[in-house]
Amino acid sequence: MLSGEKLKKKLSEPNTLTMGRVAAIPLIVVLLYFPNRFCSFLAALIFSAAAITDYLDGYLARTRGLESTFGKIMDPVADKLLVSSSFIMLVYHGWVPAWVVCIIIGRELAVTGLRNIIAGRGEDVSASWLGKYKTGFQISAIIPLMIHYPFIGIDVHVVGTFFLWGALVFTLWSGADYFLKARHLFTT
Repeated sequence: MLSGEKLKKKLSEPNTLTMGRVAAIPLIVVLLYFPNRFCSFLAALIFSAAAITDYLDGYLARTRGLESTFGKIMDPVADKLLVSSSFIMLVYHGWVPAWVVCIIIGRELAVTGLRNIIAGRGEDVSASWLGKYKTGFQISAIIPLMIHYPFIGIDVHVVGTFFLWGALVFTLWSGADYFLKARHLFTT
């Protein structure tokens, strides 16, 4: 049994936060399977908390010297799973166009593969500022799109759709940037 202090320490470890993001996915999927104001809002809250851990786990790993091979591999995988499963559920309800989600998920898979090749050659694979904007716009789109229903007099779906188009632009731009920077890999 973990004491309060040990539990607090364990929950602040980067890899625990990363796996918490993975654990949030089934909850979000189940909540979105039953679309109503309460379930959609709760799914958006859980997604928001999970998205915050994306920043926290990296920050804790760097500042506390807790970087690990597991974390370097699982952190981006957890991010992709969280975003992809959320977008898939939004498509399931017809709340976002499927073709947009196909482009977003396709880019994520292609860039992940490319990053693995780059890392295998011992080169830098850190995300560019474009990738950070892409992630920010995706998260900013998913939260209001999950809420979906008008909230405090605001059509949050329209807000989410605005950020979705921004996410699509940054998704394509950052993906093209990755492949252009790595074009030397295709000639060797």
